[in-house]
Amino acid sequence: MTALRGMLTLDKLAAGVAADEIDTLIIAFSDHYGRLLGKRLDAEYFVAAAAEQGTHACNYLLTTDMEMEPIPGYRFANWERGYGDFHLVPDMATLRRASWLEKTAIVLCDVEDEAARQPVAVAPRSILRRQLESAAALGFSVKAASELEYYIYRDSYREAQEKGYVDLEPLGWYLEDYHILQGTREESFTAAARRHLKHSGIPVESSKGEWGLGQHELNIRYSDLLAMADRHSIMKHCLKEIADGQGGSVTFMAKPFAGQAGSSCHIHLSLFTEGSNAFPGDLQMGPVAGSDAFRHFLGGWMARLPDLMAFYAPTVNSYKRYEDGSWAPTRIAWSYDNRTAGFRVVGSGESLRIECRVPGADCNPYLAYAAALASGLDGIANKIEPPDIFEGDIYAARHLPRVPYTLEQAVDNFERGEFAQTAFGADVVEHYAHFFRTEIESFRGAVTDWERKRYFERI
Repeated sequence: MTALRGMLTLDKLAAGVAADEIDTLIIAFSDHYGRLLGKRLDAEYFVAAAAEQGTHACNYLLTTDMEMEPIPGYRFANWERGYGDFHLVPDMATLRRASWLEKTAIVLCDVEDEAARQPVAVAPRSILRRQLESAAALGFSVKAASELEYYIYRDSYREAQEKGYVDLEPLGWYLEDYHILQGTREESFTAAARRHLKHSGIPVESSKGEWGLGQHELNIRYSDLLAMADRHSIMKHCLKEIADGQGGSVTFMAKPFAGQAGSSCHIHLSLFTEGSNAFPGDLQMGPVAGSDAFRHFLGGWMARLPDLMAFYAPTVNSYKRYEDGSWAPTRIAWSYDNRTAGFRVVGSGESLRIECRVPGADCNPYLAYAAALASGLDGIANKIEPPDIFEGDIYAARHLPRVPYTLEQAVDNFERGEFAQTAFGADVVEHYAHFFRTEIESFRGAVTDWERKRYFERI
């Protein structure tokens, strides 16, 4: 296998430091939202000490809201306990150049308790690792890919904030799905994104215009599940910083504006055993020739989606995306190569995989992948059968079960159902239910543009 450009070992990093090619090391981890938080270290110090010893960060970072306010009510960390530290342990398999930044490398970390040096159970990467351990215990490894969509604007992030995020100028001005001419006009951003990702250990497949004004998609190659979640996180961060450096902005909101297509994160996933895809087999399900592992994994993933919906759609805005006829799925059904399906099965033989089209671009990849894997493994353990394959327009099939309508409904399912407790543990469910409810309460107290436009004069 060809080595990925930009990936580093500690020895390569040390050589780059000695040659004055790298002087800064970003050491980062995922918060609840999937944002990268952490520190910038002197690269020479990282080589000499922090690569082995790691570093610390305040544990309040897993109890904050979007504005970085410490929120009361978390058992994990709070004012009564003094907000101590947790330990950031570099995963050296993630060490790579940050090509889009000058003389910079980046490494992602696992989060451990400062005293016991055990994984912090509520940290997103820890949650995914536990599910991967469960898969390994059953003899499976997991391959996955994220398809991320986003909108590109000419306005800088600061300009967008000053304008109240209204009247933003998209980089494209007509629907550009697969459109080469309009895509060319956006290459100043997109070509830079492809180039820097490739030189930062994230191999790129393609980019294309999408179905919104200035909406684009950039696809990176599939990999082992944890590596893909890491690539997904770094990709989002990279694209934001490239846009910022060019005086523009990108958003991964699920639904930035009414009347425009939402932005998704389609998840492609398959199990492997002994180096081969475990999904193909002799069981005929419509046009799909699958195995028992395939059918039960699909059955479990579909059956548990309502319970874990908050991990796929984590914000109030997420649920604005689920509109009939919008390319976002609204009902829980599966089909073969059918983009109206929440679960679109594609490929055959070694390429057979399940594409879940439910998650939005705002999902935290560690949590979304953990939810998918926990659900599918439960399906295998309990031999959960999927419903019959659906053929036709699923938007028109009003008898099918619908995805949850709101974050509040999704959190009720997550908190009150037994499955999340079994899959992730009571401490994780309590922690994230509080996190999601904090988002809901923040929205309830906000006055929106919609309210002012509707009521200012006429009420």
